[in-house]
This record gives sequence, C-alpha cells and structure tokens, in this order.
Amino acid sequence: MIVREHELNASRDRRPGYLAAAVVFAIGMAGTTLPTPLYGLYQKQIGFSELMVTVVFAVYAVAVITVLLVAGNYSDKVGRRPVLLCAMALSAASAGCFLLERGLPLLFAGRLLSGFAAGLLSGAATAAVIELAAPAQKARAGFAATAANMGGLGCGPLLSGLLAQYTPWPLTLPFWVHLGLVAVASGITWFLPETVAEPKRWPRPTPQGVAVPPEVRGVFVPASLAAFAGFALLGLFTAVAPSFASQTLGVHNVAVTGAVVFSVFLASTFGQSLTRRIGARRALPAGCGILMAGLLLVASSLVAESLLLLVLGALCGGTGQGLAFRAALTLVSGAAPAEHRGGTISAFFVVAYTGISVPVVGVGAMATWLGLREAGLVFTGCVLLLAAGAGTYAALRPPPGA
Repeated sequence: MIVREHELNASRDRRPGYLAAAVVFAIGMAGTTLPTPLYGLYQKQIGFSELMVTVVFAVYAVAVITVLLVAGNYSDKVGRRPVLLCAMALSAASAGCFLLERGLPLLFAGRLLSGFAAGLLSGAATAAVIELAAPAQKARAGFAATAANMGGLGCGPLLSGLLAQYTPWPLTLPFWVHLGLVAVASGITWFLPETVAEPKRWPRPTPQGVAVPPEVRGVFVPASLAAFAGFALLGLFTAVAPSFASQTLGVHNVAVTGAVVFSVFLASTFGQSLTRRIGARRALPAGCGILMAGLLLVASSLVAESLLLLVLGALCGGTGQGLAFRAALTLVSGAAPAEHRGGTISAFFVVAYTGISVPVVGVGAMATWLGLREAGLVFTGCVLLLAAGAGTYAALRPPPGA
C-alpha cells in the first residue's frame, strides 16, 4: 500500500494537476447548458409549448439524478479517470443528437445524454479536482471545483448565444464547437493521474440511493437545504429565463439572453471566491440572505418589466447561491471519509438537482393557466420562503466543523 501511494504521488508530480481536471470539469458542464438560449429557436422550428420547454429541461435533471443515485459512488471503485472519459463520450453523443435534431425525440435524447454526463461529472470531477491538489492547495482546489462547475454552466449559454445570434448556423455551430472542446478535454483526461489507490476493473454498479455516512449527516442537512434553494434559482434562469426575456421583457436577441444567464453563473463564481474569507459557518446563512435579495429583484423585474432589474437579480442571487454552495460543498466533502467521498458528494448533488428541476417544471405547468409572469412570481415567492428557512436553520444550527 505504501509503495502504491508513493507511485501515485510520483505520478502526480509528473502529470497534470487539479487545474487541468477543473478545465475538464468546466468543458463538460458547459455542454449541459449550451441549448439554453436556443429553446426559443427550437420552439419556432418544432412548435411546442412553454410547459414542454420545462419538461425538456426536466429530462436533463432527471437523468442527472438517476446517474447520481445509480452510479454516484462508481468512481470511488473504478477510479476517477475512466468515469470522466465516459462522461466526455456521453457529452459528445449529446452534441451529436442536437446536430441531427429534426424534432422533439432527438431533443429529448440530447438532453438525456447530457444529464447522464453531468451526473457522472458532478461527483467524479469534484472529487478528482480536490484529490489532485497538494495538502497546501486544498482550499484553492475546492474553489476550483465549484468554480469549474458554475463557470462551465455559465459559459455554455454565453457561447451558444453569441454563435446563434452572429453566425449563419445558430443551431449547429455551437455543438460543433463543443465537440472540439470535448476532444481537448478527453485528451487532458487521458493524462490525468488516477487518485483512487486501488481501482477495480469495471465492477458492477451498486446503487446507493441517497446514502450519507452517519458522521456527515450533521453537515449534510443544512448544506443540502441551502443547495436546493440556490439551484432552484439557477433552474429558473437556465430553463425559463429566455422565455421571460422574450415574452415578458421583449428581448429577442439570443446573445443578450445568453449573457443574462451567464451573469448568474458568473456571480455564483464570484460568491464562491468570498466563501473562504467569510468562513463556511457564516457563508451558509449569509449566502441564503443574499439569495433572498436576488429573488426579490427577479420578482420586481417581472412586475416592472425591467431587464436591468432581472440582471441585478441574477447578479445578486447568483452571488448568494455561490457563497452558500461553495461553503456547503466544502463542508460536505471535508466531512466525508475518503472511501465514501464520491458517493457523498453525489448524494449532495441529488438534492441540488432536485432543486434545479422540480420547481421549474412547476413554473411551466403554472404558466399554461396563470401566464408566465404570474408563474414566475409564485416561483420566486416559494423559493424565497425556502431560502429563508435554509438560512435560518444554518444560522441557528451551524454545521459541525465549520
């Protein structure tokens, strides 16, 4: 065992480190939000309702949750690198579905494959980034992991929005570009050192459900509640913000729509950079408080029909989400034993992705009989109450080890 650990350490000295793994993570996650500004174009081309937009988005989220439940701990057994390569293959297949798209079936297939890729990346890539860092780099690696996640999600709509608005191939060029980036990420992954000490050769998956070791549960409850509330806001922007912008605010430029969605993820990355200075114990309730302010601004933008207020809501809400999200993930990954870290992180993301999907589908359903603006107001009110509850819980019962 000592010899094996020595070989792993020597390999890490010679091969790419945690920043390279973070680049792979970011490229993979960018592909999952690439279609966000394009939903309006698909609606015109295929012809489907606002509810169907949220259902297409929900297919992605259900795929993520399914993978996390069935194979969330798989990288703990087989190793991080094979799982990352599998995620890249699924991401490439998803882009292929969008390139061949002629109707809803391939649209659903593309989102399904994209969700499978994100599910594999969420646990395995986060663990790989953290484990590839030297002991003195652990705090920076934690930021790199969450920043790669949120930064990648934000870059997807920005890239596709620009390409769709200013090139002659709005529904194909974004996916060709992503295929090129996936090829680069696959090459980087091939040279990453393996961080699992004794990986097995493709063992049978053992579905764990939402399994959290007993010693982590005191941290997991407040952390996952805050993640649920923050991801609900992200779901609003990635699934229905383009429709809000076009139908309620009269914004039809997909590059602007992509930039609005990008702003919430950019703000999330900024919020994550503040977590270490504030301290995880204070960052959870503080992040929830700032998230509440962002939700109020989003609601105000719908009432006043103001793009400026929507952008301010994205920036404020994203900052709060990022602040709380990094604190939550740092606490959860730090409390988890090494042999269960991938599975515990995956369970954390199950809760987060439930937050990003279920409320948004509710918005789509309500929009069919209340209208999009009224549905958005109901949504922001419900998530506001949830964020208040999560922040109060984290303040009154601070996580152990914070």
